[in-house]
Amino acid sequence: MCILMVSGCASTPMVVSPKPEGVSGVYHRVEKGQTLWMISRIYNMDVEELARVNRISDTAKVEAGQQVFIPFAQKPCPVPEKNLGGGFIWPLKGRVVGEFSQTYANMINKGVNIQPYSGNTEVVASRSGRVVFYAPDFDVYGKTVILDHGDGFMTVYARNAEVYVKPGDRVEKGNVIARAGSAGRDKAVYLHFEIRKGRLPQNPNFYLP
Repeated sequence: MCILMVSGCASTPMVVSPKPEGVSGVYHRVEKGQTLWMISRIYNMDVEELARVNRISDTAKVEAGQQVFIPFAQKPCPVPEKNLGGGFIWPLKGRVVGEFSQTYANMINKGVNIQPYSGNTEVVASRSGRVVFYAPDFDVYGKTVILDHGDGFMTVYARNAEVYVKPGDRVEKGNVIARAGSAGRDKAVYLHFEIRKGRLPQNPNFYLP
């Protein structure tokens, strides 16, 4: 998936996911800006199962024009994006320096670490929601904020230098909520970002455009 600050994806040959042997279904053509999560919601399918069927790994890219196989579907049933509810956006303009499930310092990364571009450390709400947690010194994560999006999903923003919201605040997608910084002995500046469904960490690559 294209990360922020890239004006457009390079032109590449169309990718068609392999069809599992003996499984009926249809192919969905990925539209610009669609995420694997959006596609899973269109077809009422679990996003992890959709990734498994299409052999999409944690670091694989889903490009516009790609054909994704939807098992057991009778026909494509695209739903207007406005009817799917708000999607997620990148909380920081930068590059990923730590991937989901990557092991670092004997800890498994439950999100992604994003290093800001050109000193722009503004952190925005990835999706509209309410602030339900703030800690000024949350273990190795430092200043940490959690938003509840009201549908079982939460987002976590950690390692902030400054935080501009407090528990109870309602924030809209794209609102500035913090400024990325560092925490503990690690002086590198980056945002630790997680998407959680209930208490379970999700792979952000499946949710971010």
